[in-house]
Amino acid sequence: MSLTFSTSSRRARLALVGSLLVLVALVAGVLLGRATAPGGGQATPTATSAEAGFARDMQTHHSQAVDMAILIREATDDPEVRLLALDILTAQSQQMGQMYAWLVSWGVPQTSTEEPMAWMARPALDGGHDEHSEGHVPGERMPGLATPEQMSALAVAEGVEAERLFLELMTAHHIGGVEMAEAVLARTELPLVTNLAAGMVAIQDKEIDYMRELLAARQ
Repeated sequence: MSLTFSTSSRRARLALVGSLLVLVALVAGVLLGRATAPGGGQATPTATSAEAGFARDMQTHHSQAVDMAILIREATDDPEVRLLALDILTAQSQQMGQMYAWLVSWGVPQTSTEEPMAWMARPALDGGHDEHSEGHVPGERMPGLATPEQMSALAVAEGVEAERLFLELMTAHHIGGVEMAEAVLARTELPLVTNLAAGMVAIQDKEIDYMRELLAARQ
């Protein structure tokens, strides 16, 4: 389902900005990946590993956050919301490039023959199933992912209405992202993955609190 924007020029502008951001992130990420490939005797992740699954699925998850950030920056002049959106857009675009680079450096496909989130239903490193895997079924919608209808609503909203919708959707999106990051932390000891995932948890937890404050001020 495609999004419907208010004007054709707005549609083109969003597409161009989004494409450029992803291109820059991927190029930068490939360079970073060459410098952070697995080493120190640790095994390189396989195509069906938790690390590879996380890298693929989190790119998809981040891509929607970038789309939402671009949309709200077009829909509001509020400086707090616009700055928050820019922070999310910048950080998650860079992380998308970094995870893309991991897959390149590991020599595994960018796509998988498995259902999305299959890695999250697998046992943790301790052999058990954590709180995230127990409630997840491979192939279901990723945690926190907005529906096509919600994205379409955000695409046409303006002003305070758009701010409220963005903050509601992005809060849920971040909660889902934290869940995914915590799930991979239970399934890997590879430093470049654990460092990024732990950083996601710390930053997005803070942004969740901040977005709840911004939303409360707009009720």
